[in-house]
Amino acid sequence: MEKGFAKAFGIFKEYFLITVGLFLYTSGWAVFIIPNHMLGGGVSGISAIIQYATSNLLPATGGFPISYSFFLINMVLLAIALKVLGKGFGFKTVYAIFVASLFFRILPVIVPDAFIQEIAVSNGKLICTLFGGACSGVGIGITFSQGGSTGGTDIIALMIGKYRNISPGKLILSMDVFIIASSLLLPSQETMGVKLANILYGYIMVAVCSSALDMFLSGTRRSMQILIFSKKYVEIADKVTKEMHRGVTVLDGQGWYSKQDGKILLVIARKTEQNIIFKIIKEVDKEAFMSVGNVMGVYGQGFDQIKK
Repeated sequence: MEKGFAKAFGIFKEYFLITVGLFLYTSGWAVFIIPNHMLGGGVSGISAIIQYATSNLLPATGGFPISYSFFLINMVLLAIALKVLGKGFGFKTVYAIFVASLFFRILPVIVPDAFIQEIAVSNGKLICTLFGGACSGVGIGITFSQGGSTGGTDIIALMIGKYRNISPGKLILSMDVFIIASSLLLPSQETMGVKLANILYGYIMVAVCSSALDMFLSGTRRSMQILIFSKKYVEIADKVTKEMHRGVTVLDGQGWYSKQDGKILLVIARKTEQNIIFKIIKEVDKEAFMSVGNVMGVYGQGFDQIKK
């Protein structure tokens, strides 16, 4: 019974955090990017270009809504991906596409124009580019951290990566560069100078989004390896295990200078837990010697899981 409840709560937590991430991602576009008629990468960028290009044809709605384009393009990509990548291709991605499309639809309606004008438009395009990119990057980061995906160019990169040994990051970046640059070919009342400026803002937005994504993921997943040399290794191991619920490995060692045998404790923990572990060690043995190193990745119980 308890295991079933814990599993259900874990699933609910994952989808709740994915929803929060998608809200941040779409808010970055709906509040900062779209009202300034700026650009970005991915399917959101394509959808924004379509909306701008059709604004004269559909003046009542400001163009073909980004929510519809985002949904339709992703559905086509998803249908292709199911054939190429198989039926096991993420249900979370399907959920994310539906929820993101819904947010793209309702946010422009529920967020007051006066609020957007005050917090975004009146502060200039550069500030909006930075805030929009940061919101999008953190939102994608939260979604990725729970095993979700916003679809779009991620799907294309996965499909190409199945047959070609090409970095997904390079593929996504190349597609974003092409998508933003393609806005030059669309008819618009804007001058060439404004178009070029918007392209530059678009590239800045992609860079900020990518940086925010990397910083978020590295901050939440970064782990460390601590080697602890102490004669009170038993007390330290017990406290770390009981208070931090982290595993401790005891290794045999010998000091080459003293030729004395001793025990070394090996602890793997999150970077955010560093100060608490240091406090535990110093409470037991102020003379303890420690070596701390960053770890690129830790997989298994209590850490990340290896995904298919």
